[in-house]
Amino acid sequence: MRKELEKYFDRLWPINRSLTGDGNRETLKILSELVDLNIIEVPSGTKCFDWNVPPEWNVKEAWIKDSKGNKVIDFSNNNLHLLGYSIPIYRKMGLSELKENIYTLPDQPDYIPYATSYYKEKWGFCMAHNQFLKLEQDEYEVFIDSSLNPKGSMTVADVVLKGSSEREILLSTYICHPSMASNELSGPLVSAFIYNQLKKMPNRFYTYRFVFIPETIGSIYYLSSHGEELKQKLDAGLIITCVGDAGNYTYKKSRQGNSLPDRSVEIVLKQTEDNYIIKDFCPMGSDERQYCSPGFNLPVGSLMRTQYWEYPEYHTSRDNKDFISFEAIEKTILKYLEIINVFENNFHFKNTMPFCEPQLGKRGLYPTFSSKKSNTAFVSTMMWILNLSDGTNDLINISEKSKISINDLIPVLNKLIEEGIIMR
Repeated sequence: MRKELEKYFDRLWPINRSLTGDGNRETLKILSELVDLNIIEVPSGTKCFDWNVPPEWNVKEAWIKDSKGNKVIDFSNNNLHLLGYSIPIYRKMGLSELKENIYTLPDQPDYIPYATSYYKEKWGFCMAHNQFLKLEQDEYEVFIDSSLNPKGSMTVADVVLKGSSEREILLSTYICHPSMASNELSGPLVSAFIYNQLKKMPNRFYTYRFVFIPETIGSIYYLSSHGEELKQKLDAGLIITCVGDAGNYTYKKSRQGNSLPDRSVEIVLKQTEDNYIIKDFCPMGSDERQYCSPGFNLPVGSLMRTQYWEYPEYHTSRDNKDFISFEAIEKTILKYLEIINVFENNFHFKNTMPFCEPQLGKRGLYPTFSSKKSNTAFVSTMMWILNLSDGTNDLINISEKSKISINDLIPVLNKLIEEGIIMR
């Protein structure tokens, strides 16, 4: 899996992504090799609640030259050099005017910042502060060959993987950042590889909805189109972002605070990880703030590695291939699949023989010879399940009360269900 992840990462890395544009289409085209995507073009100007889809932005070329014709900055070398959604410009200017349109990080002088101006027309460039300090008094030639097309569109994609139930699980990620690794490409890659695994899973209970959208405006559009449906069908949702580094897991809860994803992620991390962070919901961050807005209040949280804002490379040129770990990304995919396994098995259970213990020995479930050694973990697990399966406890409750791990409970539950002693 790691080699495949790296192969797709390398293809996606150089693409200039934004809220709209050909880079997003190219990104989704590549991801379509992994996911059976339904790609949708949403016309610029489309109203989505209090927002409108912006004009489509594309860039052919952008640079700054000094008076000798040397390129000081070239968008083709690093697409972070250009302020996102820069308007076209071609003119000459002095250093003082140029500096007003250059963005740097003085506290991180070797990093190129990521900056955008989506909803106010302007132009600009980004560079390392150390390079900025070396700019000399000169006449500079500034060229940005970009377009903002009010008759363009925003490209989004989804896919619904049917289960036996119409109840849904949402996995949402974004495709709007240029060359950044953990804060951008890790999310779509993890989503795509989870889809690949779920597609192979037999007898899925849940229906899974995968969404690939530009952040904020994409989720606002998606909720304007599918929000009422999600309110009726959604049992759990996760925003997949910042899952590329090898840091400890961070889970940000849904606004509900005790929803299915909140309970499932917390118990899986508790039972499988030594160090992790659980954070309460706050209305800042990624697309969870749209899914959890008061009008929807959907059960959507976000499982990350090192959270956005919490690592110095965030929104800079140092969030690159060297920063991430493909081994960690693979482990994150497996962690999500563990959580999905909880979703798939988190029923309430009822003992069909609740009056005293059923005769387990005649069913081959209990040792017929009594000794200290016969009190195995299997028997103890059965007894807890039988006692707690009163119709009020789900799998997570049973695990919490018995202090038996989810992974140990599921096979014993399935055996008792096969024998007709427990029912979902």
